[in-house]
Amino acid sequence: MTNSIHPQTHIGHVHLRVSDLDRSLAFYHGVLGFEITQRIGHSAAFLSAGGYHHHIGLNTWESLGGTAPPLGTTGLYHVAIVYPTRAALADALRRLMSAGIKLEGAADHGVSEALYLHDPDHNGVELYWDRPRNEWPLDRHGGLAMITRALNLENILAEKNIAS
Repeated sequence: MTNSIHPQTHIGHVHLRVSDLDRSLAFYHGVLGFEITQRIGHSAAFLSAGGYHHHIGLNTWESLGGTAPPLGTTGLYHVAIVYPTRAALADALRRLMSAGIKLEGAADHGVSEALYLHDPDHNGVELYWDRPRNEWPLDRHGGLAMITRALNLENILAEKNIAS
């Protein structure tokens, strides 16, 4: 028996309580481009990339008209959305800029490049892409040596547009 989780285990979808379903759909579908796979009236919707049943669930079942939790409380820090390439991340950045959505941060972590923002309900959102594993920074013992330094957004935006 080992204490390690199976290496092919992964985190599936995120399901968020939101105060206004249409407003959240305008962000996740309208700005980020996730496809709506199912909608349940005005109370819930499920969204995906690439035809999967859903990566994101949104509902107002317990939160219709609610407010974001105050700072200093526990809860979800952010949901991280992984893009397959740097060009796909650049496309996401362009979408945010076109919609007038401001970033709250951007970082190069050595293993990845990330954009940080909040959705309309103030849920934290990280948009990122992973560098290939053979480019990840390692310490002198061969262990992972992640960093946090400024991300050059102009360099990201120089990536060519991806096909839709």
